[in-house]
Amino acid sequence: MTARTTTTEVAIVGAGPAGLMLAHLLSLNGIDSIAIDIRTRQEIEHTHRAGILEHDSVRLLIDSGVSDRVLRDGFEHEGIDLSFGGSGHRLNFPELVGRNVHLYPQTDVFIDLADARARDGGDVRFGVRDVSVDDLTSDRPVMRFTDADGVAHAVRARVLVGADGSRSLCRHQVPDAQRRQFFREYPFAWFGILCEAPPSSDELIYNHSERGFALISQRTMTLQRMYFQCRPDEDVDAWSDDRIWEELQSRVGANGHVLKEGPITSKAVLGFRSYVQEPMRYGNLLLAGDAAHTVPPTGAKGLNLAIADVRVLAEYLELHLRRGDDEALDRYSPRALQRVWKAQHFSYWMTSMLHRLPESTDFDVRRQIGELSTLVGSTAGQTLLAEGYTGWSLTAG
Repeated sequence: MTARTTTTEVAIVGAGPAGLMLAHLLSLNGIDSIAIDIRTRQEIEHTHRAGILEHDSVRLLIDSGVSDRVLRDGFEHEGIDLSFGGSGHRLNFPELVGRNVHLYPQTDVFIDLADARARDGGDVRFGVRDVSVDDLTSDRPVMRFTDADGVAHAVRARVLVGADGSRSLCRHQVPDAQRRQFFREYPFAWFGILCEAPPSSDELIYNHSERGFALISQRTMTLQRMYFQCRPDEDVDAWSDDRIWEELQSRVGANGHVLKEGPITSKAVLGFRSYVQEPMRYGNLLLAGDAAHTVPPTGAKGLNLAIADVRVLAEYLELHLRRGDDEALDRYSPRALQRVWKAQHFSYWMTSMLHRLPESTDFDVRRQIGELSTLVGSTAGQTLLAEGYTGWSLTAG
């Protein structure tokens, strides 16, 4: 079959939040793009993921004209509860750093972005197949795919962006000799549930206990998301609703909390992994979001890192494509990776401080309580955590 050949300035593999946000920001600067995704829009919309949006992520959604629905339908959180040693300890973010976060599911971020691209006439193709990329070191890399109607396409672009998630096709096109990969596998996972119940807390509870970590999060006023630490090979089917509630209540009850229970609508085991690929550029291929890095969910950094990546990338693409700055793309990877490694550190810190390792001794558990006590007893310590949780401002580059 002869492919239908088209041209654009930026070809984007991946039309999740990272790819769509990039396409949106580029369009504000008059830069054309085509974004594709192997998933249908409906499939992405029905992939439920939690979402804590940093202060600057919320501002970008609003100020760039994507949507203000985050303010209407999201939940503003001014802190978190660190629970350990028999009680809870609230960190007040506005008092510490003058910023807050919003609970707003990633699914809703995607819907807002997809609607904005449709509103603005953006070229987004969902449900494609046979995706491949070629000529990445040339001045006209190509993105190939077959659309939902069975028509083959070859899109020539000046720059190609891989925003295609943690199972990235684009990431693997970088030769081994041209990249470094950094991994960390964690010896535990999260057992996550969605349940039909009212909120058990106004804000998130990060709970340390001798039985292991638990996180009490939210979705809506009637649907809640909760997690507890488990083995990576935990059998989901071995956990009845009664057993799940008993485990969650036991962990948070040690610190004075009582959860509001309800029917459990879904349950799954979520693995823990840290990953970074350096650099985030190869020729005229640039990586963004989970295609370049993943973090454990403890620090709520995954979606925010992706948004920060494409915000920086859009800036450098504008310099390159509109102002003729041939060195602009060279600056993307170093600048993005500064934030990536800060987020890796923050996520690792939160994870190691709150989870019990399989080989932990009583000394290790008491030492964690000592660390948490030091943190909540220090304004400097609380401020450090609040800065990381609400997000660092993008530095000039």
